[in-house]
This record gives sequence, C-alpha cells and structure tokens, in this order.
Amino acid sequence: MSVGTLIFDILTIFPGLLDSPLNESIIRRARQNDKIRINVTDIRDFSVDKHTTTDDRPFGGGEGMVMKPEPLSAALAAVQEKNGAGRVILLSPQGRAYTQKVAEELSELSHLILVCGRYEGVDERFVQAYVHDAISVGDYILTGGELAAMIIVDSVTRLLPGVLGCAESASKDTFSRNLLKHPQYTRPRVFEGQDIPEVLLSGNHEAIEQYRFLESVRRTLERRPDLCRHVDFSKSEMKLLKKHGLYEKLAAVLAGQNE
Repeated sequence: MSVGTLIFDILTIFPGLLDSPLNESIIRRARQNDKIRINVTDIRDFSVDKHTTTDDRPFGGGEGMVMKPEPLSAALAAVQEKNGAGRVILLSPQGRAYTQKVAEELSELSHLILVCGRYEGVDERFVQAYVHDAISVGDYILTGGELAAMIIVDSVTRLLPGVLGCAESASKDTFSRNLLKHPQYTRPRVFEGQDIPEVLLSGNHEAIEQYRFLESVRRTLERRPDLCRHVDFSKSEMKLLKKHGLYEKLAAVLAGQNE
C-alpha cells in the first residue's frame, strides 16, 4: 500500500452486492493505481451461532428485525485490528445529510469504515459504543446501506489527487460551488436542427467562461434555488449578474429564503 492510500472498509451482510460497482471505471483504476484500497467484510462471518444470525426481533415488539450488536462489534474489531481505528460511519436514514462538502471532508481522511445498516436499524448499543458518524444519502429509504456505501466510495474517490484524468474535473463539478453545472455540448455541431451556442466556437476563453458561469447561475435559480444562499459571489461576478439581468432574480430568491 502506497503512502496516502485511502482505505475503505465496508461491513455488510450482502458482500455480493458490491462486487461489480467497486471493480469498474474510475473506482477500478483508483484501486489499480493504489489510490484507494477497498476491503469488504461479511458480518455473517462473525455471527455467534451456527445459523449465522445477524438480526433478531426488537425488544418491546414492533415491525421488522434489528441488526444484532455482537456480530457487528466482532467484525469491526477484526477490521480495526488489521487496518487501524479509522472513522466508523453508519449508513442510516437518521444520519446527517450527505453533501459534496461532506465528501470533501471524508476525502481528507486515511481510513473509513462504512457500516451498512439493514432492516429496521442497528442495535443502539453498538451505535453508542462504536459509531463516530452517521450519514444519510437522501430523504428516502433504501433496502440497505450498501448502495449508500458505494455512493460514498465513488464520490470520495474522485476527489483524491490523481484519480481523475483531468485535474480540474472535480473542482468544476456540480455542487463544487453550490451551483449546478452549465449545459454541455459536443459533436456534431448541429443535432436535429439544433445548433450549439455560438460563443463556444469563438475561441474567446473569457467570453466562454462568462457564458458558462451565467448559465450555471441561471440553471441553479431555475432548478435548485435553495443552493444559491450558500454561494459566495465575487464582486466581478455580481457585476456580471447585474449586466445580464440575473441579479434581480437572485435577490428575489434570497429574500424569499430569508422570510
């Protein structure tokens, strides 16, 4: 393992769900180049009975099953003995919202232990004793935390130096400034009678950057105005917004959000 390699340890009862996604595209190349290391641990291997039980009925009654604390704590101990403590993250709908800022925060760490919740949840005693952080990838319910773990691995990995082919790709992504990305175009120039914006053929890099900035703001105002309150516009950008009639729309959106 190279110095600076980010270790992902994923604890799950369904390791097969992770096989293909974690061995394709950018993730595969990052693993091959020793930018990341991914270990998948089957929690069932640490069950304390012959039936490899990892869940049981909740005390007090109620629907569904709850993940037992013993197999989880044993699996975690094995991982930590091998790779060190790391930050233990439970993938749970009760966790803090996952954002690009959180992805950037996690990309600065050297070891992430992702615990994939299942069923009605995880025994609270395990959470209180071992979990440092809980993360939710959205206000909806997944069958388990495996998809959420893959989202974190993917979004964090692409932020690591040397992972993406273009060094500026991550810094100019949607959400990098809390603005949606501008529209993109490629060949052919004319598709079904639609031409591309003329400015993109001008060779004037300043004009192109201004166009893309304005389109990014316009798209964000239309589709995700809630993001605008998190954007820190420079004086030159505000001047540009005023010139092209977007300042008033931005001000109206901000005023509405502050009411």
